[in-house]
Amino acid sequence: MIFVTGASGLVGSHLIQSLLEKGLSVRAMYRNTIPVFKGAEKVNWVKGDILEVSSLYEAMQGVNKVYHCAAIVAFTPKQADAMLQANVEGTANVVNACIENQIQKLVYVSSVAALGRIREDAPVDETKNWTPETSNSIYGKSKYLAEMEVWRGMGEGLNVAIVNPVIILGAGDWNKGSSEIFKSAYDEFPWYTKGISGFVDVLDVVAAMQLLMESDVQGQRFIISGANVEYKEVFTRIANAFGKRPPYKQVTPLLAAIVWRLEAIKGMITGKAPLLTKETAATAQAVVHFDNTKFLKAFPEFKYHTIQETIQRTATELKAMHQL
Repeated sequence: MIFVTGASGLVGSHLIQSLLEKGLSVRAMYRNTIPVFKGAEKVNWVKGDILEVSSLYEAMQGVNKVYHCAAIVAFTPKQADAMLQANVEGTANVVNACIENQIQKLVYVSSVAALGRIREDAPVDETKNWTPETSNSIYGKSKYLAEMEVWRGMGEGLNVAIVNPVIILGAGDWNKGSSEIFKSAYDEFPWYTKGISGFVDVLDVVAAMQLLMESDVQGQRFIISGANVEYKEVFTRIANAFGKRPPYKQVTPLLAAIVWRLEAIKGMITGKAPLLTKETAATAQAVVHFDNTKFLKAFPEFKYHTIQETIQRTATELKAMHQL
């Protein structure tokens, strides 16, 4: 039996579908409503929360392997406390439950944000760590502190491995998370930046996680990145896949500074999370390259999807999901 947290998220839902397709038994936790996706009816669902220690311990009984995908991704100050609690305390609870239930192995989904992803002087690799100078986000800090809980678990005898994905592309709820990129392009969002970041297919992330789980590799973390690409190119490819107008207005640093402030004011008035924050504005302007060679050396047979393949498939799936 395999236990998966974060089943309603982009990575968790795709991971579960992949495990089920291989005929494996999956147990997953839900808080309020059982997620809806292909194969969900085959999952052994249990009601609970990673912040509820008792339900988490019970959910792991009879389990051999755990994939911890649950997390809150947020970039606004008012969400900081909830995010830190879920990402750090929640991960500590998962680690403790794994130790208590003598789990064979834990694979944790972290993020390149935990490595201090704003480093324009050299490529980001697995030797890097979060610092206030190299990360502009509370999210990055929360994932770094969560990793510390995983390493603590290793020190207490737990077999662990960590993946640090870049921006993940795939068909999910396009009103939140990285899937919002597709909705923005579909809505013909006109702005682009000259920033560069790593992008990766969600299918590659879940495949990498399963390779790590079934391997003898332990006590290591791996950047999972398909390619380093300009944001403009990604948005243009997505817009073309939808038959929409690509972005055509460049966002300068000065303009970005004005817009995120206006968005913050708008958010205070409407109560909705702003589309652009100080943190996301800085990230979008940064030119950052991620080094993916460590994982490819460990698993030389592994092949990433191309960005174009990923975008075309995701756009097709989103069209079907939203009847576009």
